[in-house]
Parts: sequence; structure tokens; C-alpha cells
Amino acid sequence: MGAPWFEIEHLAESSGLVALSANFALYGDMSDRMMSLAAGLGPAQEIYSIDESFIDLAGVLGDLVQRGLKVRERILQWTGIPCGIGIGATKTLAKLANHIAKTAERKPGSYPATMAQVCDLSALAPEALQEVLAATAVNEVWGVGRRLTAQLSECGIHTAQDLAGLDPAMVRRRWSVVLERTVRELQGMACIALELAPARKHEIACTRSFGQPVTRLADLNEAVTEFASRAAHKLRQQGSLAGQVLVFIRTSPFRPEAQFSRSISMPLRRPSADTGVIVSAALRGLHAIYRPGYQLAKAGVMLFDLQPTTVLQAELDLQRDEAPDRRRLMTTLDDINQRYGPSTVQMASAGLAGDRRAWTMKQERRTPGYITCWADMPVARA
Repeated sequence: MGAPWFEIEHLAESSGLVALSANFALYGDMSDRMMSLAAGLGPAQEIYSIDESFIDLAGVLGDLVQRGLKVRERILQWTGIPCGIGIGATKTLAKLANHIAKTAERKPGSYPATMAQVCDLSALAPEALQEVLAATAVNEVWGVGRRLTAQLSECGIHTAQDLAGLDPAMVRRRWSVVLERTVRELQGMACIALELAPARKHEIACTRSFGQPVTRLADLNEAVTEFASRAAHKLRQQGSLAGQVLVFIRTSPFRPEAQFSRSISMPLRRPSADTGVIVSAALRGLHAIYRPGYQLAKAGVMLFDLQPTTVLQAELDLQRDEAPDRRRLMTTLDDINQRYGPSTVQMASAGLAGDRRAWTMKQERRTPGYITCWADMPVARA
């Protein structure tokens, strides 16, 4: 969820709101540090999101709560990030335990104080577990959203205990197999396995809002080139090829000027992860949809029809204009940018102005990259 800054800017003065521009490189690095420390809980880890992970505790001996408290203390000491740790027989119960661990600390009295910070539902007696489920609203259960909460409420199901008491077969007939799995997991039957390898994305996107309205095609060329280059890099990272490149541009719906929104999908003759091929297709699409005279606020590039590089069917080189195999070049490009920083080597159509380009995000309130940028690194004097 979010809101345009101009709608809440007044709160910075009237209510002491602290506003910071996004620094995704910093957040990603902090997430990596936290996840590496959290991995000390058990032998296997599924990184679920930038701030959540599941740890397999099978075979781990000793007091799990004390083990969790030590890991939590280390994460707080080494990164400054407070976290909650939930332990359960299933992923759904572990997510619920995590919610309880955080709520018990933030809202004393909502749950027993012994469940704050680290909550182990697997150690509770059946009666005690039922009391905890009865004290938890059904919308706090993993996978139960607003619409489903309303449907369950109409049927008299208001708490996690109510949901756990349903017949799974009936839930499948009345709602879905997904909710059936949730009910079974609340009953202690593991139905959702740990995903140790991240699933391949079915589409890849790179979109940005501009720091100021853009009207010139030259500026759009630079922006779309950079977005397409980033998308191609992500594509290679997951070992995939793209069959279609979609590019879009649009004005801001919050401004009074004339509105404009266009997109176009450019099929590739052969699936590719070559930055040059993808940038070329994106620029052709941009030139086809661009119309002068509009104050454009956002653009983006999306890659579709993804397939693993291992399933690409080779073809005879019978076409004079056949693109050369530049996989080694792309690997070298990625290695250089990994070592010396993003966009160290880039397409010429991305321009040379760097962060001074007219379309880049303002980020006037950006958090310094204390651990990701040499220039932002704090200086300690003895």
C-alpha cells in the first residue's frame, strides 16, 4: 500500500512524520545480512520475502525458544533490525506464531508475555493452543485476505479456532483447495512444503516513475534502455530467455494535464536474454507508441513468454541477419557490473549523464547507502 507524497507531505510538519526516499540497494543488503543470520536456526531455509524466511527445524535438538532468542539477539546486535520468531508444526502455524510473537511484545496483554519475541506453538498443550487460536482473529491467518474474511464472517467463522475446527473436505467444496490446505495446516498437518530454491518468475518487469515529467523522446530512449537492460540482467540471473518484450509509457493520473497511456508488445524472432536484443525491441516499441506533447510520468519494460535456457531449440544459421551468440559477452558484462557497480558498462543509448539525467527519481530524502556505497560509508575517528 502507498500514497503519493504530495497527499501526505503536510504530515511531515504537523505530525512529525519522517519521510525517506527508497534505497533498494541498502534494503536488499540488509535483508541478505538478516537472512544469513536467521539461517543459523536450522539446516534449511526458504527466503519467502525481503523480510521473511522459513527455517526447517527438523532434527534440531534443545530448547527451541532459547535458540530463537539467541538468534534474534544476534540479528538485533549485528544489523539493528528487531524481529519476531514463530515456531509451529506447519508453515501456517509458524506464520501465526510469528504474528503472536510480535503482537505480544507490542501490545502487552493481547497474548501471554512468555510468547513475546519468540513464540513456540509446537510446545503448547492442545488446550493451550486452542486458547491462542480462539484469541486470534481469522484475518491474521496466513492466506486469509479481506474478501475471504468477509465470506467466513458471514458463516460465523471469526477466529483462527473457528477456521481450524472446520471439516477440510467441506472447505474444499465450499471455497477452494487452497483454503482446505490452510485448515489442515492449522490442524497440524503439513501441506505446504519448504521451497529451498526460488521459483522461476513467469514474467520480469522493470518500471519506474520519473523524477519530473518527461516529454522528449531522447530522455525516454535513455530510460527505456536502462529499464530493458535491468530486466535482461534479471532474466539472465534466473537462467531464462524471453519471447516477448512489452514497453509502456503513461502520464500521471494525479496531474491535470492531458492523459496518455500506451503499451506495445514486441515478439522476438527467437527467445533471448541478450541485452542488445531486448533493448532494441524495447526501443522499437517505444518509437511506435510515443506521441509528443504529453507530460509522461512513468515508463517500464516487461518480459514475457519466459523459458529456461536449457530448453532452447537450436536452429541452422541460414539467415544473414541472424544475431550472433553473445552469451559469453553477456556473462562478461554481468561480471564487470557486479564487481564495479551497476551500469559500469551499459548500452550507449542509456546516455552518459548518470544520476543527473532528467528522468531519474529525485530521491531527495534517500537514506545513505552506509554499507553499499563507499561515498556514504560513515567515518569513525579514534
